[in-house]
Amino acid sequence: METIYAIGKRKRAVAQVTLKEGNGEIKVNGKNPNDYFGRDDLLRYIESPLKIIKSDTQFNVTATVMGGGISGQAGALALGISRALLKVDADNRKVLKSNGLLRRDPREKERRKCGRKKARKSFQWTKR
Repeated sequence: METIYAIGKRKRAVAQVTLKEGNGEIKVNGKNPNDYFGRDDLLRYIESPLKIIKSDTQFNVTATVMGGGISGQAGALALGISRALLKVDADNRKVLKSNGLLRRDPREKERRKCGRKKARKSFQWTKR
């Protein structure tokens, strides 16, 4: 099997994922995902596409993640891994889609408007 590339995005984070045949090793920016993310819920979310299609010991994942925070980066990485697995075998689509792993989460931070404190929050209003 050749090397497979995919990109995942979430919020302001972008993950470039490389998938190769291997023993299930995952590297994020050259580090172990435990050291990079440090939260168990994010680690489970990253590994979920591989575990759902029961190939968590078949592929090595190497990812470059940039932008956003750790939660957005984990979401981008999960989407990138899912898209790469889709390129490996198109039959994985039904399982991944039913678990919501192929949908790019469209929620982003709303921009700040002028004349306001934040995107929607106003300054304190006084009557007199």
